[in-house]
Amino acid sequence: MAEPQNPPRKKVERSFHRYSTSFPGGLQRPIDRVELGPDLPSNLDRRLLGDLSGKRVLELGAGMAHGSVAMAKQGAKVIAVDPDIGQLDHARELCDAEEVVVELKHSDLADLAFLRENSFDAVVSVFAMAASPDLDRVFRQVHRILRPEGPFVFSLPHPAATLVDALAENPNEIVQSYFDTEPLGSGPTLTYPHPITDVFTGLIRANFRVDTLLEPTPSTDGVNVPQTLVVRGKKVGS
Repeated sequence: MAEPQNPPRKKVERSFHRYSTSFPGGLQRPIDRVELGPDLPSNLDRRLLGDLSGKRVLELGAGMAHGSVAMAKQGAKVIAVDPDIGQLDHARELCDAEEVVVELKHSDLADLAFLRENSFDAVVSVFAMAASPDLDRVFRQVHRILRPEGPFVFSLPHPAATLVDALAENPNEIVQSYFDTEPLGSGPTLTYPHPITDVFTGLIRANFRVDTLLEPTPSTDGVNVPQTLVVRGKKVGS
């Protein structure tokens, strides 16, 4: 006799929101530091990236380019890439208002063929790669353009945060399977759930050495799952 099968879990309708550097959600982001996400120490970017003066840095998925402006103010030579031409218009306005020079490029995050290999001292991405269904392609492109031992510092929605509905009466109730990879949200908040194992394995396969993995405690009362995953990998090889 065949064993009874468990019925499929009913998908709960919900709106999903995540930290975004894109307009309009990114309007209030700071420009004195690279804010890697919510609930993070204000000096975390300096700790992970070090002194950027004179360094050539790429921001991947820059949105309104608050992070790029912050790095330019620290003396970096910054190139900001975003797949949304409208966001680059907002980025240009911010750069002009702050009187900093940032080179803005319109491109998919996994299509960086226009950038020379071994030409960047650091690469930064703040939650933007959440919109990519294939992180491995992005990781390979970043490895190609980074100089050896260059840091790749990025943040993503923590996979635990994609399992719950933070706006529900019980923000810690699991409403989605950890193994469900269907995207959540739309537009600037589009999010593909990326399990930590996939992120870590993809970086290793792309020849990065992971030396930092952070899961900050949320500051919101009643929320018991981390909202942000912060990773630093360093390029191995040439």
